[in-house]
This record gives sequence, C-alpha cells and structure tokens, in this order.
Amino acid sequence: MAHVIDPATPTDIETLRGQLGRVPRGVVGIGARCVCGRPTVVVTAPRLEDGTPFPTTFYLTCPPAVRGCSTLEAEHVMEEFNTWLREDEGVADAYRTAHEDYLARRRELGQVPEIERVSAGGMPTRVKCLHALLGHALAAGPGVNPVGDRTLALLTARGLWDAQRCSC
Repeated sequence: MAHVIDPATPTDIETLRGQLGRVPRGVVGIGARCVCGRPTVVVTAPRLEDGTPFPTTFYLTCPPAVRGCSTLEAEHVMEEFNTWLREDEGVADAYRTAHEDYLARRRELGQVPEIERVSAGGMPTRVKCLHALLGHALAAGPGVNPVGDRTLALLTARGLWDAQRCSC
C-alpha cells in the first residue's frame, strides 16, 4: 500500500529553512502539518543529494515540538519508556510493528542497502530519540507508533506542545 505524502511547496521549503536554520536537504514532502498549515514533519529521502544515506525519514521540524521533545529527553523520560517496553509485551510488539511500518514507508522512497534494517529513534528494541519517534507518529497517524503516541500525549498533558493548537 503506497502512503500519500503531501508535496512540499516553495513556501514550505522557506518555512523549513526558518525552522531548521538551514536549507533543508532531501525533502520529499511534508509528513505532518500544524493546524495552521505550516510543516511539522518533513519527509526526507533515504539518500541525500550528495549520496549520504539518511535513515531519519520523518524529521520533526516544528521548533516548539522539538523543544518539547528535548525537554522530555533532558528529564530522562526515555528511561521510563524503555522500562515500559521491557515490562509490557503488547507495547513491545506494537513498537516492533512500528519499526516495520517505518521501514516500509522509507522503502517506498527508495532502497538504500546501508540502512535497510535501520529505522529511527531506537526502534525496534529501545527508545533513543523522542524527536524521531514523534515525527513518525505524526506522519503515520495515531495507533502506529506507541512511543510516539505516548510522547505526544505527554507533551500535551505537560503543556509543552499540542498538535491541536498552533504554536508556530
């Protein structure tokens, strides 16, 4: 099943440049948008223009969301999530399925043997980067990545970032 990716407009590229503080590389499209329409997640090619393999297909770009994930990481929330994965086999199974989803979505963009089994964020066995996991969850939609979904819920509950409210 092919997944639909929203094409990036010239305005999106300029917004991404502002969000990232640099020219965006390997842009395939927009994986998720703010309620105001600006990019929240950019979909990046698995191989950049210079030939470099790039495993982070779903790259979180919205500065408030990025800051929120950084805050959670600084507070060691990943340790709690790793314990959750170890103790809840249902969550661990869903997380492995999220890993496969990530790989399938990236394969639709191209085959890159160097990163064939590498997804992002520590999947399929650990939580390493909440930014990448939230990016995947926002691009794939609710119910695909349990750690990304839980990150979003925690950001919202703590008032750090809310996908349903513009903070651009």
